[in-house]
Amino acid sequence: MTGKVEEALSYEQARDELIEVVRRLEAGGTSLEESLALWERGEELAKVCRRWLEGARARLDAALAEGKEADAEGSEQAGE
Repeated sequence: MTGKVEEALSYEQARDELIEVVRRLEAGGTSLEESLALWERGEELAKVCRRWLEGARARLDAALAEGKEADAEGSEQAGE
Protein backbone atom coordinates (compact mmCIF):
# COMPACT_ATOMS: atom_id res chain seq x y z
CA MET A 1 0.00 0.00 0.00
CA THR A 2 1.28 3.48 -0.74
CA GLY A 3 1.75 6.13 1.91
CA LYS A 4 -1.15 8.17 0.55
CA VAL A 5 -3.54 5.24 0.81
CA GLU A 6 -2.32 4.47 4.33
CA GLU A 7 -2.91 8.09 5.31
CA ALA A 8 -6.50 7.71 4.11
CA LEU A 9 -7.08 4.89 6.60
CA SER A 10 -8.85 5.90 9.76
CA TYR A 11 -7.46 4.69 13.07
CA GLU A 12 -10.31 2.21 13.35
CA GLN A 13 -9.77 0.82 9.85
CA ALA A 14 -6.04 0.35 10.45
CA ARG A 15 -6.65 -1.20 13.87
CA ASP A 16 -9.26 -3.63 12.56
CA GLU A 17 -7.05 -4.70 9.66
CA LEU A 18 -4.11 -5.11 12.06
CA ILE A 19 -6.25 -7.34 14.28
CA GLU A 20 -7.06 -9.49 11.25
CA VAL A 21 -3.39 -9.71 10.26
CA VAL A 22 -2.43 -10.82 13.77
CA ARG A 23 -5.25 -13.37 13.79
CA ARG A 24 -4.05 -14.84 10.51
CA LEU A 25 -0.44 -14.98 11.68
CA GLU A 26 -1.43 -16.65 14.95
CA ALA A 27 -3.61 -19.19 13.15
CA GLY A 28 -0.62 -20.34 11.08
CA GLY A 29 -1.00 -22.44 7.99
CA THR A 30 0.42 -19.80 5.69
CA SER A 31 3.55 -20.06 3.60
CA LEU A 32 6.71 -18.32 4.70
CA GLU A 33 6.31 -15.74 1.94
CA GLU A 34 2.70 -15.02 2.90
CA SER A 35 3.64 -14.82 6.57
CA LEU A 36 6.36 -12.29 5.78
CA ALA A 37 3.95 -10.23 3.68
CA LEU A 38 1.42 -10.29 6.54
CA TRP A 39 4.12 -9.26 9.01
CA GLU A 40 5.17 -6.35 6.80
CA ARG A 41 1.57 -5.25 6.39
CA GLY A 42 1.11 -5.45 10.14
CA GLU A 43 4.14 -3.22 10.66
CA GLU A 44 2.70 -0.67 8.20
CA LEU A 45 -0.68 -0.74 9.94
CA ALA A 46 0.94 -0.37 13.36
CA LYS A 47 2.72 2.76 12.09
CA VAL A 48 -0.59 4.18 10.87
CA CYS A 49 -2.16 3.53 14.27
CA ARG A 50 0.85 5.04 16.04
CA ARG A 51 0.63 8.21 13.94
CA TRP A 52 -3.06 8.57 14.75
CA LEU A 53 -2.42 8.08 18.45
CA GLU A 54 0.52 10.50 18.47
CA GLY A 55 -1.66 13.08 16.71
CA ALA A 56 -4.43 12.58 19.25
CA ARG A 57 -1.92 12.96 22.09
CA ALA A 58 -0.59 16.20 20.59
CA ARG A 59 -4.12 17.58 20.29
CA LEU A 60 -4.90 16.64 23.90
CA ASP A 61 -1.66 18.19 25.13
CA ALA A 62 -2.43 21.39 23.22
CA ALA A 63 -5.95 21.54 24.61
CA LEU A 64 -4.69 20.97 28.15
CA ALA A 65 -2.04 23.68 27.71
CA GLU A 66 -4.68 26.12 26.45
CA GLY A 67 -6.87 25.28 29.44
CA LYS A 68 -4.02 25.93 31.87
CA GLU A 69 -3.22 29.24 30.15
CA ALA A 70 -6.86 30.28 30.33
CA ASP A 71 -7.01 29.34 34.03
CA ALA A 72 -3.83 31.28 34.72
CA GLU A 73 -5.14 34.35 32.89
CA GLY A 74 -8.45 34.10 34.73
CA SER A 75 -6.65 33.87 38.08
CA GLU A 76 -4.51 36.88 37.25
CA GLN A 77 -7.54 38.94 36.23
CA ALA A 78 -9.44 37.92 39.36
CA GLY A 79 -6.51 39.02 41.52
CA GLU A 80 -6.47 42.57 40.06
